[in-house]
Parts: sequence; structure tokens; C-alpha cells
Amino acid sequence: MGKETGGSKLYLFSIVAVAVLGGLLFGYDTAVISGAEKGLQAFFLGAKDFVYTDIIHGVTSSSALLGCILGSAISGLLASRCGRRPTLFIAGMLFLLSALGSYYPEFFFFAYGEPSLPLLIAFNFYRVLGGVGVGLASAICPMYIAEVAPSNLRGTLVSWNQFAIIFGQLVVYFVNFMILGEHTNPIIEKIGETVYAVNPGSDPWTIQTGWRYMFGSEAFVAALFAILVCFVPESPRYLALKGRDGKALDVLTRINGAAVAGKILADIKSTVSVKSEKLFSFGVMVIFIGVMLSVFQQAVGINAVLYYAPRIFESMGMGNPMAQTVMMGVVNIIFTLVAVFTVERLGRKPLLIGGSIGMAVGALGVALSNVMSVHPFVPVVSIMIYSASFMFSWGPICWVLISEIFPNTIRSAAVAIAVAFQWIFNFIVSSTFVPMYNMSLGSMGDSFGHMFAYALYGIICIVAAWFVYRLVPETKGKTLEDMTALWRSRR
Repeated sequence: MGKETGGSKLYLFSIVAVAVLGGLLFGYDTAVISGAEKGLQAFFLGAKDFVYTDIIHGVTSSSALLGCILGSAISGLLASRCGRRPTLFIAGMLFLLSALGSYYPEFFFFAYGEPSLPLLIAFNFYRVLGGVGVGLASAICPMYIAEVAPSNLRGTLVSWNQFAIIFGQLVVYFVNFMILGEHTNPIIEKIGETVYAVNPGSDPWTIQTGWRYMFGSEAFVAALFAILVCFVPESPRYLALKGRDGKALDVLTRINGAAVAGKILADIKSTVSVKSEKLFSFGVMVIFIGVMLSVFQQAVGINAVLYYAPRIFESMGMGNPMAQTVMMGVVNIIFTLVAVFTVERLGRKPLLIGGSIGMAVGALGVALSNVMSVHPFVPVVSIMIYSASFMFSWGPICWVLISEIFPNTIRSAAVAIAVAFQWIFNFIVSSTFVPMYNMSLGSMGDSFGHMFAYALYGIICIVAAWFVYRLVPETKGKTLEDMTALWRSRR
């Protein structure tokens, strides 16, 4: 369609595709640890200046999440001061530095291949650096997409960002699988309450080299993203906030056509005339709902499954845990597409509530499988149900709602706070999963920890469904400017 009629869908989709690439990096960076963590653990178990315990490994596997908390917390400040596009460029550069540093943490300062406490600190520094990039991308990518997308496409386009996150996870599962090739993961044996050792028969290549390739593989995508971001326009709503109406109108015209662009800009200007509105200008409830959406998205425990998938499938007695992990990634992709193609038809709330119930069934199914004698097929199917239910509900829809429920004048700050809480709870869930999963109790042994972890996640899923039903507003078909009127009426 021409510029004077309906705008250019090709232009819209091309700039959204670049932002979506940031989502792919988000998924790639957070899931790369799933294939690398055993080799990484075996490598640092060889250190002679400290004992690499189960708890230290849990923190190391989750250290990127500390950066995610920092990145999301400062995303609002950067997005407001520098703009959405420069912030995404910064995220791309951080992804690149993290990938290279995690591949070669010895850089300049340490002897190659000699594990030590200082080297562990250096490795975690690079992972935290990448986490800052993830935190920035996780807040700004959906915000940017929501601010450039027409209201009738906003839910679908923001959902594509979640598709990219899951696709990034699937890609890295496959890349890890290909890198591992004919090599095998090291055999880790428990020799104390929280202390482990590497079986002498373990493959030395995976201990010294394999995990490096896995982390380093991200550098190619990160470099591409940083380059492409330089060619997308700034968000029209950010431009309007800064008084750059001419440029805002130009972007809106290319996306929506001249006939509609002027009206959209007028609506935007009517909601941003007061640029100094404080965070709670629209009441506490809008911030509370945004924060709790983020909290529940993580508290249901999905990232404990995504980050430790090979380890979980191995504990279930599956022959090739990496192959099962790739299969789970395919299932995740398929069910994320369910959300992409139904979010504008069914709405946000039905998908969230239905997904919460499905997740509860899956999580409780895994919990019961650990206290009953069942075929390994049962908990594997339950894990798949649990994961698939998340992918058509809390995975994409949480990001859609966070990107659209806040009024224009507080969006940057409110999204930053909500996403920061998401990463805080992501870190809590991810860093506590391994110790909780390995808990023993009497005759049940480790089965108690397996059961307890998934029973807890199942109960939280039920609470999440109630929260959405009672408190979350339906935003299907509403413009971002409609949110201002909605929350003013609820004060």
C-alpha cells in the first residue's frame, strides 16, 4: 500500500524484524547455559584454589541474571534520556562483548585452561555483562515494537518478539547439540552434601573446549543486531515526547499512511502534554499489576526448566537428554505461534488463564511422577504440557501486556520497574532450582526435591490464574493512548 493510503506494511515489518532480533539474542543468551553448564561445572571442579560447590554452580549458571536485573533497571533511564534505538545498540554491543569474553575469559590476565577463583570471577563478569544487554533488550524490544505498531497489530507483533526469544532458545539448543557432536557431557559425581567431582572417564574436550564454543557462537548474531539497529527509526512516541513532531509524523506516515498518521500524532500529543508526570500519577494499581505480571511469569518456574532441561531429562532416565531438549524447543516454537495467531482474536486474559491451568496440570503431573512408579514417558509428557502451556500464555502475553498497559508518560519508568522485578524473580527461581531439586528427605531421597519443586510451581500457577481473572484488564483492540483514560478512571 502507498504512503498516502494505508502506509507500508513492508516498512513496519522490517523495523519490527530488527527489534525481534534483539528478542532472539535474549533467548539465545539466557538458554546457552543449558548445554554448557555441565562442561563449565566440570572445568571449574578442577580448580585447586577453591571448592566449586553445588551452590556456587547454581549462582554461576544464573549470574547473567544479575546483569539482567541491572540492565532492566536502567533501561527506563536510558530509553528516556538516549532513546529506544541507541539503547538497543548498547544492548547489541554488550551481547557481543559477553559472547567473546565468555568464550575466552582468560583474555590477557590468566593462563588458558587453568581453572581458578579469579578466572571464575572473570567469567561471571562477562556473563553479567551479557545479562545487562538482555535486561535492556527485554524491556526495550517489546516497548519499541508496541510504540511503532498500529493498535490492531500490536499484540501480534509484540508476540513475535516472544517467538523470537523461544526461537533463539531453540537455535542455541540445536547449536549446542551440533557443537557437542559425538562428544559426551562430563560425568559429575556427588561426593558430599553439596560437593561434586568429575568422573575420570569423562570426555576432556567438553571440559576444556566445548562450553567455550557454545558461548562464543552468540557473537555472530550479536554483531548483526548491533549493525542493523543503526538503520531503524526512533520510536514515534519517543520523538513526540521529545517535541520532535516532524520526525514522529514522518515515521507514523510511513507506517500508517498520511490520512491516519496525523490523528495518531494528535492522540499521542494529547497524552504527553504533561511530560513530568510521576510514576504513581495514575495510581498504585497499574504499577502493581505490571510488577505482578512479571513476578508470576517467573515464579511459575519456567526458566528452571529451560536452563536445566538436559539435566532434568537425564534424571528422568531419557537416553539422549540433548535430543529431548531440542524436541522441547520445537514444541515451544509451535505453541508460541498459537499465541501469535490468536492474541488479537481471543484476547490477553483468556490465554493467560488457560495457560496457567495447563501449566498447573503439567507441573503437578511431574510432581506426582516423582512419588509414583511410572514410565519416564509420563513426566516427559508432563514437562512438555507445562512448557507448551507457558509458551502460548505467560511467555508472549506477559510481554504484550507490559508493553501496552502503561500510559505514555510513565511507560519507560514503569516498564523498567516491571521488567526488573521479572529478572529478580528469574534469578531467585534459577539460582534456587538446583539446590531445591536435589533436596533429600528420608526414604524418598532426591525424589522429594524433584516432587517439591514442581508441586510448588503448580500451586503458583493456580494463584496466577486467579490474579489474572480478578485484576488484569483486557487490552485487546485498545490504543496505547486509551491506557491513559483507563487508568485515570480507576484512580
